[in-house]
Amino acid sequence: MRYLADVNEGDQIVDIYLCAEKQVLKTRAGKSYYSVRLQDKTGVGDGKIWDLNDGINSFGTGDYIKVDATVVSFQGSIQYNIKRVRVAQEGEYDPKDYIPATEYNVEEMYKEFVGYIEDMDDPWLKQLATNFFVEDKAFAKSFKAHTAAKTVHHAYMGGLLEHTLYMLRLCDFMTKQYPVLNKSILFSGCMFHDIGKLKELSEFPIIEYTDEGQLIGHIIIGIEWLSKKIDEIPKFPPTLANLLKHMIIAHHGELEYGSPKKPELIEAIALHYIDNMDAKMKTFTTLMNASSEQDDWLGYQRMFESNLRRTRY
Repeated sequence: MRYLADVNEGDQIVDIYLCAEKQVLKTRAGKSYYSVRLQDKTGVGDGKIWDLNDGINSFGTGDYIKVDATVVSFQGSIQYNIKRVRVAQEGEYDPKDYIPATEYNVEEMYKEFVGYIEDMDDPWLKQLATNFFVEDKAFAKSFKAHTAAKTVHHAYMGGLLEHTLYMLRLCDFMTKQYPVLNKSILFSGCMFHDIGKLKELSEFPIIEYTDEGQLIGHIIIGIEWLSKKIDEIPKFPPTLANLLKHMIIAHHGELEYGSPKKPELIEAIALHYIDNMDAKMKTFTTLMNASSEQDDWLGYQRMFESNLRRTRY
């Protein structure tokens, strides 16, 4: 099998991929075309079917499809111009080849993750984190396997754990540089900030927003989940509960980015910037890996509102 991570501009590929998404769109001239998100375990690819001819057989999201495509570069990123496509037959593919996953050992990452719980000073927050990540085996299993996003960053199995662990490492560094930060509040806010994504996004192989995710969103889902667990701990301090909830509510930093409240604690400000930095560093790294090694410029990227370049001379 020719994995998406191994293709280069100019290649001709004839192989089977998972159709993670299919949209029917129109050009400015009003001509219909298909926009397809191809997926295998090494990542996702942007496919376009400009000519809806007889070689384009019927297919849909969730199908494993055999494509005949030319690999081109568009705005610094790889794109697949698909000329023929059909639904693959059972036995032509192995589903394990189509689930993208973290390159790191999940159990080793989780062991390091749990170590940060032991490093917290506050007994209430330590107990709450233990209830979630150690004692609730079903939750822990889901957390270790889940994606951190649909497409933007850490969009693969183990992505949520990897993202949160990287953030915890940065949180640990920040508390050493700025002792004014409350380590237990910052660590626990980091651990819980994205737990709502376990219910906001469906599980692999197809990642889509659930009804709950579309209607409520991961921030509110996370707060509701957190509140239930807090209620199970007798005499949990109400003020501490509100401080922790504020960390989750404000972690996107701005109202226009989905946070119901802007950060009002120094730990909430730190968490917002740490989350934003890890997401953008991962996105930039993914863009470099997905583009041709020969290209210095990666093209304009909406997330950064800038034209990006590799740092080399």
